[in-house]
Amino acid sequence: MPGANRERHWRGSRRWHPEREQVSSPSAMPETAASRKIRKVLVANRGEIAVRVLRGCRELGIRGAVIYSDADRAALPVRLADEAHRIGPAPSNESYLRAEAIVDLAVEIGADAIHPGYGFLAENADFARYAAERGVIFIGPPPSAIAAMGSKIESRRMMIEAGVPVVPGGRDPLADAEAAVAAAAEITYPVMLKASAGGGGKGMRMVRSAEELPAAFREARSEAAASFGDDTVYVEKLVEQPRHVEIQILGDHHGNVVSLGERECSLQRRHQKVIEEAPSPVVDADLRRRMGEAAVQAARAVGYTNAGTVEFLLDPAGEFYFLEMNTRLQVEHPVTELVTGIDLVFAQIRIAEGEPLGEEFLRLEPRGHAIEVRLYAEDPFNRFVPSPGRIEHLRLPEGPGVRNDSGVTSGAEIPIYYDPMVAKLIVWGHDRPHAIARLQRALSELQIEGIRTTAPLFTQILRDEDFRAGRLDNGMLDRKLASGEWAAPGPPGGGQTRNIDGSGLADLPLIAAAVAHAERQEVVTSQPAVAGGQRGHWKMVARREALGGRPWS
Repeated sequence: MPGANRERHWRGSRRWHPEREQVSSPSAMPETAASRKIRKVLVANRGEIAVRVLRGCRELGIRGAVIYSDADRAALPVRLADEAHRIGPAPSNESYLRAEAIVDLAVEIGADAIHPGYGFLAENADFARYAAERGVIFIGPPPSAIAAMGSKIESRRMMIEAGVPVVPGGRDPLADAEAAVAAAAEITYPVMLKASAGGGGKGMRMVRSAEELPAAFREARSEAAASFGDDTVYVEKLVEQPRHVEIQILGDHHGNVVSLGERECSLQRRHQKVIEEAPSPVVDADLRRRMGEAAVQAARAVGYTNAGTVEFLLDPAGEFYFLEMNTRLQVEHPVTELVTGIDLVFAQIRIAEGEPLGEEFLRLEPRGHAIEVRLYAEDPFNRFVPSPGRIEHLRLPEGPGVRNDSGVTSGAEIPIYYDPMVAKLIVWGHDRPHAIARLQRALSELQIEGIRTTAPLFTQILRDEDFRAGRLDNGMLDRKLASGEWAAPGPPGGGQTRNIDGSGLADLPLIAAAVAHAERQEVVTSQPAVAGGQRGHWKMVARREALGGRPWS
């Protein structure tokens, strides 16, 4: 029988305790809990996270199936999976976002569970609910917890009631600009407008005076509606130059919730994380304990189970405030795995089966230091213009303390339809200086030809004195890029020719390549032209740049 002889361990050589294998009765189990062993998992994602989950399933003796779109039919996850099933054309709303079709497929192929990865449907409460209704285990939190944490306003209310520190601000949505002005005056400027359903910097506006607020309010609402289909906006106090520090938690179906420590995620480009590390260079044992307790409190407030991350803003004075909770496995989970020895995918599956957390999850302390960089198919020194296309040659670094989480190989196509992350490079060292040195060595070994990536930017960051000293904040990356402190080396003779509008002439080949790649993909997938409102974002950017000549922003 598949999985009959799989090893029962989560952490290194530690065994799962046989005496704890009994499962509560189904009536006592929450919404997504299992009362059976998982023999087959459908991975409802693509790229490196699909590979990561498939590998975890294989190590546990679980059969791994994966979905794929036409753009991904030759991708690495398809080649590694025990089964691969076409889910639709390349655009994500016709493939990876087809919630009911994915659940129906899981039922059809006899999958016991669905792992959503991150992005796409990972934080969609209806998806998790429909899976449960069809008798498929959702490897993640219950739908009620996803829904509660999906609304920033609702989650703030719940955290306030639970005694978790939050940034001062309104607990209610803003009806109009006048209400925004009144609320901002009460909490005092500067303030931040935020989309309730938002994330990734969308629907956010920093406001330093009452005069700026009405226009900022209109812009935030408009962007929120376009990005999330929900124009609800609220206002909170702006925390100046904060750090982004998050806590990884795990909760089982037996009432246990534990903190696995923090991750430092302050290096961000326009609110998108770029480099993550664990532990944080400024978090001591006492602060770690207090932030961990607050994160556990937050999880308990919504009846949370499985893996999740509670994000906090940490101000220069050492005060921390709840930001949001990500109800899924995070992109940056490997750094936590490296410093704790806990395999989070194993843990997710065991929890979904109804297993209790073992003693190995108690009183964890970080061992050594881990750093992760996200390799995107973008040109970091040319306003991060996308670089889709074919990877002509790929050599990933190896050696002691180096881990590659990649969803590509040489010859792979980077499509225009999805997030441009190609891979994650993660290293572990005995301490932070050792990890930095190891990452520098690993980046020097990395070879990617055919597309441009963010790797050269990381080489510069690792040499930066502020980074090496741990002097980080959420705006540091944007400031240094804007000032030119981190810039690509100029051509021999110095200088770079630029257009009158300030954009580089080097943009044109990249734009042409993006457009050509888009047209080639349309032919390859043999699909009719996508309606304008559904066209891939990269293609729209490339065409807008080519026709309008406006700089990338």
